[in-house]
Amino acid sequence: NSNNYMILCSICIRGGSKGVPKKNIRMLNGNPLLFYTIDCAKKAHGFDDIVISSDSDEMLEIAQQLGAEKIIKRPDHLASDTSSKWDVFIHLVEDYEAKTGLTVDYLVDLDVTVPLRKPEHIEGAIKMMLDNDTDVVITGYEPERNPYFNMMELSDGKYATMVKKTDKPIVRRQDAPVVFSLTPAVYVVRKEALYQFKHWSEARCMIYEIPRQNAVDIDTEFDFKLVEFLMQNNNTNG
Repeated sequence: NSNNYMILCSICIRGGSKGVPKKNIRMLNGNPLLFYTIDCAKKAHGFDDIVISSDSDEMLEIAQQLGAEKIIKRPDHLASDTSSKWDVFIHLVEDYEAKTGLTVDYLVDLDVTVPLRKPEHIEGAIKMMLDNDTDVVITGYEPERNPYFNMMELSDGKYATMVKKTDKPIVRRQDAPVVFSLTPAVYVVRKEALYQFKHWSEARCMIYEIPRQNAVDIDTEFDFKLVEFLMQNNNTNG
């Protein structure tokens, strides 16, 4: 990090997970899932330190075995399914500042469930934050579905209507406004924004676009199989 800002990279892991049990340490193509995010963080440039936050001693121990040096134990009330990531970020930043005496300017959070992100995606998202007057930069990709064109919602529980209605129906996908599907591959937030807004969606956001194949977020067994397939067939380089 060559600018004068203190930029902290965080990797937040919970012990529990409903969709894929203990998925953070599940083996994926020969390594625990967590390995890929720690490895990517270590290869990326642009931040000053890396810290792992978890409610689980087991997860923190495994993170250290995988090369993570700094760990923060997260209180249980920030580890439930309903905990806001925003609150987790505030705890992590304040704990880190108290322990180090440093003042964090930006947080760069990497979600363990996106193992195919690349170091240049982290660096690009940080650069977008530093080059613009914004609060949050989040990675996204152009999805195969568009709410103006081929997505519907049930308005009365029975009949479906377009999610985004326009005065004149959009008949060609190319004519629909560009939308992005978010992926938590990289999430850069200005620390002050954590205190100014209750949720990131209230803040000024910019999207850093990454390729679809690098953006897969492991939420289900299907996602796990998809990522394994991409890794084994080396289909992650665009």
